[in-house]
Amino acid sequence: MATVQHHSPLIKLTHSPDSTHSNSLKPPLKIHSNAKRKPKPDHSSPFKGRRSGFVDYDKGQHEVSTQVSGLRKSDIPRRHRLAVEDNRFQKDWSVSEVVERVLELKHYEDVEGVLNRWVGRFARKNFPFLIKEITQRGAINHSNQVFNWMKNQKNYCARNDIYNMMIRLHARHNQIDKARGLFFEMQKWRCKPDAETYNALISAHGRAGQWRWAMNIFDDMLRAAVAPSRSTYNNLINACGSTGNWREALKVCKKMTENGVGPDLVTHNIVLSAYKNGAQYPKALSYFELMKGTNIRPDTTTNNIVIYCLVKLGHYDKAIDLFHSMREKRSECLPDIVTFTSIIHLYSVNGQIENCKGVFNTMLAEGLKPNIVSYNALMAAYASHGMSKEALSVFNEIKKNGLCPDIVSYTSLLNAYGRSQQPVKAREVFNMMRINNLKPNLVSYSALIDAYGSNGLLAEAVEVFREMEQDGIEPNIVSICTLLAVCGRCGRKVNIDAVLLAAEMRDIKLNTVAYNSAIGSYMNVGEYEKAIALYKCMKKRKVMPDSVTYTVLISSCCRLSRYSEALGFLDEMMDLKIPLTNQVYSSVISAYSKQGLIAEAESMFNMMKMSGCSPDIITYTAMLHAYNTAEDWEKACALFLEMETNNIEPDSIACSALMRAFNKGGQPSKVLLVAEFMREKDITFSDSIFFEMVLACSLLRDWKTTIDLIKQMEPSFHVVSIGLLNQLLHLLGKSGRIESMMKLFFKIVSSGAEANFNTYSILLKNLLAAGNWRKYIEVLQWMEDAGIQPSYGMFRDIVSFAQTRGGAEYAAIIQERIEMNLFKIAETKAAAGLKASATCINFLMHYGFYSDSLQI
Repeated sequence: MATVQHHSPLIKLTHSPDSTHSNSLKPPLKIHSNAKRKPKPDHSSPFKGRRSGFVDYDKGQHEVSTQVSGLRKSDIPRRHRLAVEDNRFQKDWSVSEVVERVLELKHYEDVEGVLNRWVGRFARKNFPFLIKEITQRGAINHSNQVFNWMKNQKNYCARNDIYNMMIRLHARHNQIDKARGLFFEMQKWRCKPDAETYNALISAHGRAGQWRWAMNIFDDMLRAAVAPSRSTYNNLINACGSTGNWREALKVCKKMTENGVGPDLVTHNIVLSAYKNGAQYPKALSYFELMKGTNIRPDTTTNNIVIYCLVKLGHYDKAIDLFHSMREKRSECLPDIVTFTSIIHLYSVNGQIENCKGVFNTMLAEGLKPNIVSYNALMAAYASHGMSKEALSVFNEIKKNGLCPDIVSYTSLLNAYGRSQQPVKAREVFNMMRINNLKPNLVSYSALIDAYGSNGLLAEAVEVFREMEQDGIEPNIVSICTLLAVCGRCGRKVNIDAVLLAAEMRDIKLNTVAYNSAIGSYMNVGEYEKAIALYKCMKKRKVMPDSVTYTVLISSCCRLSRYSEALGFLDEMMDLKIPLTNQVYSSVISAYSKQGLIAEAESMFNMMKMSGCSPDIITYTAMLHAYNTAEDWEKACALFLEMETNNIEPDSIACSALMRAFNKGGQPSKVLLVAEFMREKDITFSDSIFFEMVLACSLLRDWKTTIDLIKQMEPSFHVVSIGLLNQLLHLLGKSGRIESMMKLFFKIVSSGAEANFNTYSILLKNLLAAGNWRKYIEVLQWMEDAGIQPSYGMFRDIVSFAQTRGGAEYAAIIQERIEMNLFKIAETKAAAGLKASATCINFLMHYGFYSDSLQI
């Protein structure tokens, strides 16, 4: 019989002697209350990233990477470990090593073969980190193969985070349809989309500019009872704002605050970006001021957007001040690569190319590595000024630094060659673009069309236009505008009609810019009626003209001497309340002055200053010409001084107008003072300047200054107009300085300038006035040698001189010299198979010395 001892903490079982069970029992089970369980293995530490770095001080390069180990051979289940224990093809790689080996392969090679050799594939927890590592590298083809391989593993379990990472990867590569396919696939695998999934899909559609799709997905999210987070609203606002729909972005922002989700700095930056993309630059600056008023600290991204808006509004000084404030030592927002690129673009727009290079060098000095956008901005700056050598240097530097030139790089280089009058090299760059597997876009074709057109190669420009259509790129209004401008520069009015017909056949509706180009092209070729007809058609089709339209019309009418029509367009412009531009003011002032309406010109000039439009050098020059017409040198002088006071640097045209006013007003001495002023300011002397100085010296009879002026002009005789040189010869001959006149003539001929009939006429008149009949006869022979036919009066003058002033002693000698000279000319031409000039023959016949033997 069994007995139980209640005082014992353990239960002991004893058996009676007649029991059938064996007495050999196992030791009693001992249970201790403080027994410790064996801790479970911690699988979190293998997935902690371990940073490793590499520094090359010689090359100035460094690299930092994060290595993830993952679960290794010792962590997988025992049955799998035993299966791969003695297999030499199975490798115990870390997750990072697997990714490196996969990426070393081409996407069409055996990626699955590498993955099947990895021991870590038996640990399911390795899969999310494998996808995370490979998607962060951006290799979409490899990622798809790894993901498909993963789904075929027996231990695979679908997870939201894996699908979210794959959706984000496809969004980065603008493969929106595949991202949506993954969204529906994850639901088939019984993965319920969470907030991160919806965020990734909304972001994908935002990247593609499909803001309506993003709004629909947001509605689906609300119907699925998934609470949107701040990131959701930020992605949705960005989807609307990235396409310029700033109103929709503000509506989403309002809904966000109504639902109790407060905006952060990222939200404010996205709203600023929405204003920027919608070209609402003043609103963006106002929003920025509101941010500062609510004590929200802007970051570098905020300041980059503000700088961009300031540049677009032309507030260059404010943008540069903000840039300098970011570079201060205590600044919390240091400039990044985007900031420097924006400043390079600012200086490019402002025409300060040297500052562009300076900012780029500063960026390098501060340790920032330029990206392809920075290089393209610098190339575009050089290209805008036709600096092809500098643009090519930057292009080579891109390749030298390991970057791959993109379509913008090639287009900028092409544009640089086009603007530097090198269309052949522009075509070579275009062909190089195709060799490097880059498809030219619409901008590339337009740049090549402009390169040919700016050099007068209209046929080649039209051929590029046809080539563009053959390549499947539909021409748009930009292509039409480019062709119209090319036709205008080449002076082909027939082709302008053909381009307009081509636009109509392709159903391309002309906008204001296109009409402006067509009107300007017609005006350039002198087709005033067609330009006006096109302007009327523009208004009939309800395309509103802008300031450029009226600027083209008014300036062209003034150039064609249609001043009344120009003033009529001015009235229309003012009726439409379109702000007048500097060019319009200058053209109207010129129109008034050409008609002698000086009071109206002054009134327009004063109205310009009162409207806040600062007169430029062209406007001041127009007013100087107006006062020149009125012969009011005092007002012209006062206006010139006003121009200097307003820091407007005078050019040679303005100085020439002032000199002309002084000469007309009987103040030639002031002309020489203006010349001294030009030397101090290092202003180039033009033909008109030299002409006014010669005229002033003639009025003052200042022969010393005339000689000095000739010495100054001597190096540029080959480019100076022959009319100005004739004026100098006349001035020296009139002053009786025959020897100086002949020396000047020899210098003119030796410089390569071609003497004309007037040049020899001036020489002959002054030689005859000085009584130098021997040189007179010699100059007549020079004329015949130069192929210039002397007039009958020139021979008659020398014969008359011989009869009246030469005396009996020299009359016979002069007549004999003339006869010998004429016979020599006739014989020389007869020997060469040519016929003597009509003047020479008539003179010989008149005096009875002509022989039929001289006629060929």
